[in-house]
Amino acid sequence: MMHKMCALAMALLVLIGCSDANKDSSRASTASSNVSVLPFEFMLDGLDRQRTIRLYLPPDYANSTQSYPVLYMHDGQNVFDDATSYAGEWGVDESLNQLAANSSLRLIVVAIDNGGDYRMKEMSPWENKRFGEAQGQQYMDFIVDVVKPYIDNNYRTEADVKHTAIMGSSMGGLISHYAIHAYPHVFSKAGIFSPSYWYSTQVFDYSKLHKADLKAKLYVMYGDKEGDGMIADTDRMQRQLTVQGHPQANMLFKRVVGAEHNEKLWRSEFTEAIQWLFAD
Repeated sequence: MMHKMCALAMALLVLIGCSDANKDSSRASTASSNVSVLPFEFMLDGLDRQRTIRLYLPPDYANSTQSYPVLYMHDGQNVFDDATSYAGEWGVDESLNQLAANSSLRLIVVAIDNGGDYRMKEMSPWENKRFGEAQGQQYMDFIVDVVKPYIDNNYRTEADVKHTAIMGSSMGGLISHYAIHAYPHVFSKAGIFSPSYWYSTQVFDYSKLHKADLKAKLYVMYGDKEGDGMIADTDRMQRQLTVQGHPQANMLFKRVVGAEHNEKLWRSEFTEAIQWLFAD
């Protein structure tokens, strides 16, 4: 019962957040100068929807000939800019600019805006009786077949699987988990933050039938105040992946003490996660 109550609470928070995230805001933009919004929206085939794409380029991009790894992120409204976010931004641009100044790690980040009222459906490949049909496969095919080719053709990317990652939180964590299992030829790294495994138990069955590549790196993180259901589901997934033989060196499950289901947690853990994922 507690599991269901926690899941419902998180779902309501997500629904409120995604519906407000697309509204105009009077707050000042906090996006760095090396963040831009692509000049046109992309069409999601089969769903008759358009989507805004936000782009972060490394600080030295214009003055170099280097090609860069790419990180694809969900809920683009919350990634770079407080003005477009619902409950605060991740600050990915500031974090990566700091890493670029202090280390050799430089990435391109492609942030796909969420679909507002369609967010829950788009971020699960499995149907949910409460929230409706599954559209996660169409959403991921959109990223793989439309967005990624455009980025690779128009920017200096390291387009191979070794240098391509995906990351998201909550429902974005669920679809990132799906992506690393369903598209092993595209993604080799996944940041799975506070994953909504509660949305469908099929995630466990799918992960058994469609195992991630053994070289794939999975960074799974959650707060210990996100509810008993989050802890139980994530522990279950860790045990399952271990039994399935995914190398311990290639998966990291982290429980953050005192942390709740919010952008504050995801922002605070981003730098550590990205350094671990791209350590090789």
